[in-house]
Amino acid sequence: METVFSFVSLTVTEVLQLSGLVVNRNVLGIQKMDEKALEVYDVIRSIRDPEKPNTLEELEVVTEKCVEVQEIGEDDYLIIIKFSPTVPHCSLATLIGLCLQVKLQRCLPFKHKLEIYISEGTHSTEEDINKQINDKERVAAAMENPNLREIVEQCVIEPDD
Repeated sequence: METVFSFVSLTVTEVLQLSGLVVNRNVLGIQKMDEKALEVYDVIRSIRDPEKPNTLEELEVVTEKCVEVQEIGEDDYLIIIKFSPTVPHCSLATLIGLCLQVKLQRCLPFKHKLEIYISEGTHSTEEDINKQINDKERVAAAMENPNLREIVEQCVIEPDD
């Protein structure tokens, strides 16, 4: 009897979804994650490059496609960002990762865990830098350095501020 009930329930759900009366929960979940990813991208795209007057978006260091959001709990998200330095030997890749960390920690209105990586194959020391920018203690220590903090502040400040 339980098997029959499960089959009928599944069949009714499929008919309702096909008729458009019920939207698939998976589709709603994907749409929600896409909206969160765009929200994240909107925060990071205006970060300024430490060496150039351009934003990370203008330099294509970050793109909409580099942001992924996964739900890890109710109103709790995992944000994964994979950015691409402008050159494979970019000496400021760690600083860019730090700017991403700082700006997102300050600006996102929802609970999140953050993972930031250099896109695979875009930097000569990507593995070492990935470890560094995802280490909370190293990030905190870097932000205690007044010179480094000043550079980060100049990069993450909004043009209107």
